[in-house]
Amino acid sequence: MNRRRFLQMLAPSAAAIAFGGAGYGFYEASCVSVERPTFALPGLPKPLDGVTVAFLTDILHGPYQDDEYLRAIVRTTNMLDPDAIVLGGNYALRDPKHIRPTFELLKDLRAPMGQFGVLGSHDHRLGADAVRDGMKRARIADLSDAGAWLARGRERIRLASADDTESGTESRILVHNDPAIAESVRDPRVKLVLGSINRGGQLNVPGVGSPWAGKYAAGFVKGPETTAYVSRGLGVAGLPVRYGSRPEITLLTLRA
Repeated sequence: MNRRRFLQMLAPSAAAIAFGGAGYGFYEASCVSVERPTFALPGLPKPLDGVTVAFLTDILHGPYQDDEYLRAIVRTTNMLDPDAIVLGGNYALRDPKHIRPTFELLKDLRAPMGQFGVLGSHDHRLGADAVRDGMKRARIADLSDAGAWLARGRERIRLASADDTESGTESRILVHNDPAIAESVRDPRVKLVLGSINRGGQLNVPGVGSPWAGKYAAGFVKGPETTAYVSRGLGVAGLPVRYGSRPEITLLTLRA
């Protein structure tokens, strides 16, 4: 369904949404869900069986998601006690002035295997250099440059970006803001893609759906050669509401 057709179908119920649904939409936008998917990662070494990865993405900190919201996300993530934390980009919304405060809060994230992240489309528009500086200050390793290893003893798996050319046969988890990259992945080492770009569609009207959801909307999605896990993200864009797409902290458990 194209965007114009979606808006035409939505028009008759616009008043009802404005007066009856807007309150719920604001509520849902702040009602974070903790999702706990499990993925059997082909080639995962036995010593890494059960490793947990907290995945946070599309925070979009700014005029709609304030400091206390982000503090609560950080507290909840740390309470989940993940082995590693991965951030999928799109940290701030609209204005570069929100970049530094975002990472001032994200610097409190803690995981024994480390904190890692990539940049998203919003980050490149607002200022990639400022975002990378914020990541460095917050002790979030930038996967865009070199990738990283999650290791126990001598066994390891690789967290990779799309440009990672590190040699080796170890299984890889590819982190990219747009999970639809799974359509073009042909590297047999890539077993899982982590991403989110449309916040699960953000507005999913009953009986109509969302024109922004597409194939890579939420949850596990099978690509031609690999699988993607798509988060619904944590922030909002355009409108400060959500319908049928609660914000999400993902705690992913990897199984051998």
